[in-house]
Amino acid sequence: MPIRTASLSHQIQKNGVRLHLAMVTRTRSQGADQPASEAEQALLEERRSLKAAKATLQAQPKAPKPQPAWMTRVTKAPAAPKAAKAAKEPKVAKAAAKGNKPTRAEKLTKKAENLDAAKKATKKSAKT
Repeated sequence: MPIRTASLSHQIQKNGVRLHLAMVTRTRSQGADQPASEAEQALLEERRSLKAAKATLQAQPKAPKPQPAWMTRVTKAPAAPKAAKAAKEPKVAKAAAKGNKPTRAEKLTKKAENLDAAKKATKKSAKT
């Protein structure tokens, strides 16, 4: 199982605390000019190795992980395209039916003509 980067950071932090404690105890008891003890050297080496491991983990590419078999989809082969349909001819019956039916404007003009004709007809009939 791979080591997580977050756990490495935590281990580096804990190691740093132990290393600092070892350094402080050595400087207080023996003086700052004394060489580092074996425990302090071991902590320094462990810290270097942890930092190297963290650097290698972060350098790895963020490649996608392989998916389990039950999650993968089975892709079907693409279907052959259907043949294009021929264009239909426009219906002539509708155009012919439309010509027989008067429009609204034609109806209104005819109605106005009929009213004028009715007025004139009543006037003519009164003379005769």
